[in-house]
Amino acid sequence: MPTFSLAGNCALVTGSSQGIGYAIAQALHVAGARVVFHGKEAAQPALPAGSSYLAVDLLSPDGPAQLVRSALGACADLNLLVCNAGGFFDVPFLEMTSETFQKTLDLNVRANYFVAQAFARELVARKRPGSIVTTSSTNGFQPEDDSSAYDISKGAMVMLTRTLAQSLAPHGIRVNGIAPGLIRTPLTAGLLNTPKQQHYEKKILLGRLGEPEDCAGAAVFLLSPAARYITGQIIVIDGGLTLGQIGRI
Repeated sequence: MPTFSLAGNCALVTGSSQGIGYAIAQALHVAGARVVFHGKEAAQPALPAGSSYLAVDLLSPDGPAQLVRSALGACADLNLLVCNAGGFFDVPFLEMTSETFQKTLDLNVRANYFVAQAFARELVARKRPGSIVTTSSTNGFQPEDDSSAYDISKGAMVMLTRTLAQSLAPHGIRVNGIAPGLIRTPLTAGLLNTPKQQHYEKKILLGRLGEPEDCAGAAVFLLSPAARYITGQIIVIDGGLTLGQIGRI
């Protein structure tokens, strides 16, 4: 029976200085993997023993390739990748500028695409199998008010996951994704303790906002031998937010 253990593996988790990425990176460490954390800022979060942290701006042209090169320098046996980096910069659709739209696509899609490409090239060159997990969102399936660029970028991440799964399967690299719903992170801090939070809690079948740690188990599973026959799939982690049509009155 395949296990959920990641002992003997090394993982790079992009956007893991806080929020969902940080929780996933911590969970991979608990599962036995060596972990390379990543963020944009030089100030690093608290790291578990044996882990490392890299500060790289993924919006820079060479950022994705530079990050993978540095991760291999920190952990030569790198074979797992979580493409989690992303951001939200939206304004209402009629106020959206080309610059803001492009920044959203560059960080949420382009950077993840080319991090995955650089990672896969290294594994293929070494004839090493591996696994990738991407972070999309329920916004990749359902739109939200004043979130057009973000919604489009997360929809693109759903297809990125599927097309990379097809492209990389011949090389023994599996690609799957998670689609979190409303998770309590710095990205969602603005709606906490507001009528919006109360509305969402009525819509979420499990009755509460998610925590970053709620996303970590699915990522561990998808990267582990227990998921060895799974590729091109997206696990929705939303407490039932997108299941019901109306929610509780």
